[in-house]
Amino acid sequence: MRYFTVFLLYLFSTTVFAQENTVKGVIVNDNNFLPIWNANIVNTSKVRGAISDANGNFEINAEVNDVLLISCLGYQSIEVRVTNDWIKNRTSRIKLTEKAYALEEIVIPPYTLTGYLEVDSKLIPERENYWYSIAGLTKRYEGGENSPNAFSRVMGSLFNPADALYNFFGKKPKELKKLRELKKDDNLRNILQTRYDRQTIYAMLGINEKELIEILERCNYSESFMKSANDLQILDAVSGCYEEYKILKKN
Repeated sequence: MRYFTVFLLYLFSTTVFAQENTVKGVIVNDNNFLPIWNANIVNTSKVRGAISDANGNFEINAEVNDVLLISCLGYQSIEVRVTNDWIKNRTSRIKLTEKAYALEEIVIPPYTLTGYLEVDSKLIPERENYWYSIAGLTKRYEGGENSPNAFSRVMGSLFNPADALYNFFGKKPKELKKLRELKKDDNLRNILQTRYDRQTIYAMLGINEKELIEILERCNYSESFMKSANDLQILDAVSGCYEEYKILKKN
């Protein structure tokens, strides 16, 4: 009976340690050590998110060696790896450095307006992106600006997925599986809705700016979308393209 009890205790302890740990921390300004409110904490390994409170405190699910991307408007973003000591001590103080901003010159475009809406609306050039629908797929595709090869680019990328997208999607199956986890964490989705710097995307998918642009181009998203979309929209776009890539490649 004694051995049976010991065995049960061993199973219980193994189960507890196998569960996902929670780590806590406080984010402060490295200059004056004041707490930083509303900082974003993203576990790029587990696809989880958290936001620091008014006292700079946060709590997030993480395991040893998980990477946390910590960022806040006006501060330089940093990546922090979860260590055994952090798990053991349960909390850690993290310092962020303020960014130094340089004001850029503002250029006013040379449009001479008459004051009449009907006339002025024709003087300002308009960028128009065209969309295409493909039978069998629910999503419409952006073909970019009106050009002779816009439709051919859409069709070429769709029906040659192995050639067009394998170099990106075929080599990163583990990273791309994280995209499905986005739907499970409302905190992370709320964070990404307010971000436009793509740093979380680079860290989560293990890609750089050039590769992200090429992926979106291959998936036929326009330049205006790439510049104006927030990080959540970008990740949703990549996720949708990846799911359709798998379907087309399988077929």
